[in-house]
Amino acid sequence: MATDASPLHPYWPRHLRLDNFVPNDRPTWHILAGLFSVSGVLVVTTWLLSGRAAVIPLGTWRRLSLCWFAVCGFIHMVIEGWFSLYHEDILGDQAFLSQLWKEYAKGDSRYILNDNFTICMETITACLWGPLSIWVVVAFLYQQPLRFVLQLVVSVGQIYGDVLYFLTEYQDGFQHGELGHPLYFWFYFVFMNALWLVLPGILVLDSVKQLSHAQSLLDTKATKAKSKKS
Repeated sequence: MATDASPLHPYWPRHLRLDNFVPNDRPTWHILAGLFSVSGVLVVTTWLLSGRAAVIPLGTWRRLSLCWFAVCGFIHMVIEGWFSLYHEDILGDQAFLSQLWKEYAKGDSRYILNDNFTICMETITACLWGPLSIWVVVAFLYQQPLRFVLQLVVSVGQIYGDVLYFLTEYQDGFQHGELGHPLYFWFYFVFMNALWLVLPGILVLDSVKQLSHAQSLLDTKATKAKSKKS
């Protein structure tokens, strides 16, 4: 709904009327510090765990990738899971995670508008990619045969969702945020989401390399066995 009065909220388009909006009572730095502090603790914990609990020693790159998947599991299941469950209440709620989403929505107001795409995308992400991210960590720690398949599936799923996320907003003309704003557009909307294109892209290549090598060894073994029979 549109109104001619000055908006009493920070969201775009500026003509939005948000009758249930309650401003955050936590400053931006507090919200971001909470998010990055928890993520940092998860990175350190996973790094230490991957050095002690792995059944065989893991290299630096592999341990860093497990830190990434641990953070993904947290973000997908907890933060995005919160949105999936409480998207209708976030605008007027003052729980920490609701305030986190209201802060992020300054870069993409679809998250406080009950947008069908974001609800569906975040629900799939929370229910599928979150648990599977944790499984990836466990699979590598215990050298489960499915580990690279899981890494490939999760990474492709993340890329697919992120591409749709960017393209749908592009098709809408970037109307849900202040285009070019250094914090809301470039950091929240572009940088934070681009991470789920770049890092999963690297992990897809890693998975393809490892799976191709395994298939090559299997084919070579099969060829040698056939030659012996001949």
